[in-house]
Amino acid sequence: MRSFQQQPEQSAGEPRNKKPAEEHGRITVSEGRPRPLFFTGKRPKRDRHSRHKVAFFHFRNYEPAFKYFTEHVLDADFVPTPTPTRATIKRGEEMSADYVCTPFKHIMGDYAAALDQGADTLVQVTGFCRLNYYGELQEMILRDAGYDNFQMLNFSDVATGKVRDYVAYCKKVVNPNLSIPHGIKGLLGAWRMVEHIDAFRDRYLTNAGFEVERGSFERVRKEFISAMNRATTSAAIEDGFRHAMDALDALPTNKPADPVRVGIVGEYYTAQDPTSCLNLEQKLLDMGVELNNAMSISAFNLHYNAQAARASVANYCAHDMGPTSTFNIAAAKRFAEAGFDGLIHIKSAGCTPEIDVMPVLQRLSRDYHMPVLFLTFDTQTSDAGLDTRLEAFYDMIAMRKVRS
Repeated sequence: MRSFQQQPEQSAGEPRNKKPAEEHGRITVSEGRPRPLFFTGKRPKRDRHSRHKVAFFHFRNYEPAFKYFTEHVLDADFVPTPTPTRATIKRGEEMSADYVCTPFKHIMGDYAAALDQGADTLVQVTGFCRLNYYGELQEMILRDAGYDNFQMLNFSDVATGKVRDYVAYCKKVVNPNLSIPHGIKGLLGAWRMVEHIDAFRDRYLTNAGFEVERGSFERVRKEFISAMNRATTSAAIEDGFRHAMDALDALPTNKPADPVRVGIVGEYYTAQDPTSCLNLEQKLLDMGVELNNAMSISAFNLHYNAQAARASVANYCAHDMGPTSTFNIAAAKRFAEAGFDGLIHIKSAGCTPEIDVMPVLQRLSRDYHMPVLFLTFDTQTSDAGLDTRLEAFYDMIAMRKVRS
């Protein structure tokens, strides 16, 4: 007869929604039911009418927009993804194949951490490279690891690219009671918030390297992100943005008339995410540099004119070589024509499209006499090595500027 003994407390590192299991040969026994060791594609049935807990992967400062999307489009509860740590990244690396690109590993760690926080729905976006396959593969890996009680909202399953179809997909997967007109209105609000987050970042990078009071720009940034997190209406989004931009402009700076200017291009995820590129932007700001990072959701996803970009770099490339190749080459050319002192190209290890871009950027560098620093990031990249390369690059372009 089965005794009712007190169950042992859950360890800190054990997933909350991971079912207890015992290994018996090649079969895993979970709650009395045999389950194949590898995910078979069968998902457990869920109550589609229950309120879901939704999590995104960690990505730059976009969490307020993800939160707004969750609450105002999906009508669900938002689960903040914990700030990534070395342990989070290590966990994602251990769950991933060695040869997969680094963003995949970062996102895997974020997903596991989000599920441990109680999320039951994970969101994955669509893209133009292997990212299209990431959602399905990451779901399989998580289920093989024992995370059974979740579902994926994988936008790669929507092929049309139309807003109405994306909202209809959310209605099908997450919330059958979702009103499509209401969902579209919420999606437009999230869209507007993304634009404001990107505009704030651009102004921040232009001036934060010359702040008089150390930490003043970072303080305003945190206040802005907090305001966006609190926003529940379009009016609150607009008010929070205007207040933050006014606060930035009011901060005292000691900016020279002709500062050292550096442009940043690169792989979509790594070029934007501070965790993935080891806070590269802040390291450069601490050196007293005016920065412009070309890559953002607004610049690439919302307002990118691919035809105009291809025409602008026709002398350098006749064909697209990958999802962000032409965008980055066109941005680098704009930086060169604007007289920027240097260019930094960022990519993750194993990113084939960005490897193809590098020879074109070298040719552009020769034509415009603009130095280019190529940086590749993986889960083993160290701060010390990056600091050394950035300091050497800064010294070189600063001396060139003085001589010119």
